[in-house]
Amino acid sequence: MVDRGASALSLPDDWPAHPDPILALNRMGSFDWDLDTGLFHMDAQAHEIFDLRPDEFDGSPDGLSVRMPPAEGIRLDTVVSQAIKDGSENYGTYFRVRRRDGSLRWTHTQGCIRRDETGRPRRIIGIVRDATQELSEGAARHELAAQDEARRQQTSVVQITTAALAHARTVQDVIDILKDTHGLTHLGATSMVMGLVEAGRIRLVAEGPAGSFVPGTLITRIDEEYPMSEVVRTLAPRFIESPDDFAASYPLLWPHITDLEITSAAYLPLIAQARPIGALGLLYNDRYGFSAEERNVLVALGSSIAQSLQRAMFYEQEKDLAQGLQQAMLPRSIPSVPGADTAVRYRSASLGRDIGGDWYDLIPLPGGRVGAVIGDVQGHDTHAAAVMGQLRIVLRAYAAEGHTPATVMARASVFLHELDTERFATCLYAEADLSTGVVQLVRAGHIDPLVRQTDGTCRRLSVEGGLPLGLSALFGRLEYPVETVELDPGQTLMLCTDGLVEQPGVDLDEGMHTLMELIRSGPEDVRDLADRLIDVAEERGGEDDVALLLLRRCGPGLRQSGGRLQQRVAPGDSEALTEARHMIRAAVRAWGAAERADEIELVADELITNALMHTEGPAIVTLRVLSGPDRRLRVEVEDSSSALPRRREAGESGVSGRGLLLVDRLADVWGVEARGGGKCVWCEFLVPGRD
Repeated sequence: MVDRGASALSLPDDWPAHPDPILALNRMGSFDWDLDTGLFHMDAQAHEIFDLRPDEFDGSPDGLSVRMPPAEGIRLDTVVSQAIKDGSENYGTYFRVRRRDGSLRWTHTQGCIRRDETGRPRRIIGIVRDATQELSEGAARHELAAQDEARRQQTSVVQITTAALAHARTVQDVIDILKDTHGLTHLGATSMVMGLVEAGRIRLVAEGPAGSFVPGTLITRIDEEYPMSEVVRTLAPRFIESPDDFAASYPLLWPHITDLEITSAAYLPLIAQARPIGALGLLYNDRYGFSAEERNVLVALGSSIAQSLQRAMFYEQEKDLAQGLQQAMLPRSIPSVPGADTAVRYRSASLGRDIGGDWYDLIPLPGGRVGAVIGDVQGHDTHAAAVMGQLRIVLRAYAAEGHTPATVMARASVFLHELDTERFATCLYAEADLSTGVVQLVRAGHIDPLVRQTDGTCRRLSVEGGLPLGLSALFGRLEYPVETVELDPGQTLMLCTDGLVEQPGVDLDEGMHTLMELIRSGPEDVRDLADRLIDVAEERGGEDDVALLLLRRCGPGLRQSGGRLQQRVAPGDSEALTEARHMIRAAVRAWGAAERADEIELVADELITNALMHTEGPAIVTLRVLSGPDRRLRVEVEDSSSALPRRREAGESGVSGRGLLLVDRLADVWGVEARGGGKCVWCEFLVPGRD
């Protein structure tokens, strides 16, 4: 109970040499606390109020703890600390003292904080008095009710935080929830640190305010003298009561955080299934010590956080496993098709193990023909991904054997039925003769394809279809009608799965209309158009995967993307690497980008080197000129690894770790996109336009 509104305490400068007689008449004791030396002097009346003999008191504030319940001492320390921190001149509060006979007596104190010319507190002088009679029973009940309310608020914070953590899917979600203003800050913590146990070490995944990182603590051993290491070793929480406690217990850490003005801290082991998975540290700069109730609340909160963290870690592991399986089932690379520009894209829904069975494929066929496949296996799990991989293989095999499109679809349906998976799949197969432009289409329960005209308009091809794969064999309806259309030079055939079309509350026709408008207003180049469509799908979110395939027929004299060169560089093939460098240098100058030649060559060389060093397969280097409002030169380097590039700190030698930094600094824009089972790292440079 703090009485900040009480009248200010006014005492003479030479106090207590000449105490005010009124104090003695009112049975008030006085004290003088030298903040520099820590000495706490009390007069005889103050000793009587605390029920302490002079020989029982050692002259320090801690010496009063024998007569003060811990919770009362912590509350009194908090009031005094807050007054010092706020720059106040006075403070006042009620607290309880446990006398020698065990009884609790209400006591009141008022203090006057004396500061030097710099504002630093040097001395506190004040009075204490017995307030048992003054403080009515109702007021005492009010005080206890206030304490109960504080405990309820702390419990409420635990409940609110636990409820929010139930929706966390990733480790970063857990960290974001804890850092939220409705999270741990309500417990009074100034900042938070968190580490995860990995291979016998602790990796820091969250730290306090910006600039508070302590060098050398990103990865620490469990046997080191750090608080998080200690709680992981002992599986017991560690409550640090004061700066002196912190400095004495952790001399390696304390010198680095003194500027944070930490007064106390709580470090909690995060234990799940009887093993430590991490540690959480809460740092305070306005309190000393923790009551028993506060310790219990924090321990309970630590248990809840540990359970959420374990779920998040399992989720991320399962997501990586599922995505790895799905990427392994998709084609690792798409072959170059003479007479056509092609692009494929895939977006995986962020649902952990709930991956879909969407796939695409491009199959070179004899006689200048090509087969294009898009499909979707029923379900969102690893089984769907496995069935998808098998279907993709048999469709490719049947097409390569020379079967007609209808036969390819029928045989694939029989194969799926005989797998006895109780799964079905929708599919669309298009076989195109690029020399004539004739395209044969077969649809098995899939959405219709689209064609983009040379003027940019888009139309939907209504293809009469049969039952989905698996179901047509089950019901003995294996006849698939074939639709024949002609694709003129410059026209683009688009196949996609329903994840690109379907939206909550929107019917299929409206979704197709929206997609057609996107295609109409999109860029001419098929790769740029594919990027635009997949970006829209990413912005929209959704719980379904998206696969799309674009095939644009080229004709005599029809330029592809305003200029395009490609080179394959195999690992260890120094001659191919030299040729790729010569190609880049010559193309950059021929396309009027000599001003940026050095930058483009350096970035391209870095991307090729990274692909050869960090993957096992070849690097496919593509240079293209993109026309539009701003003429750009685009460099693409494809490899067979699905692992995303990441920035690393430069090593001690200073030779490695700067590749992506160079790319980021020199290119106008860059990024990474999935390509089959691998990826493509690309970057673009603005170059002058040409007449």
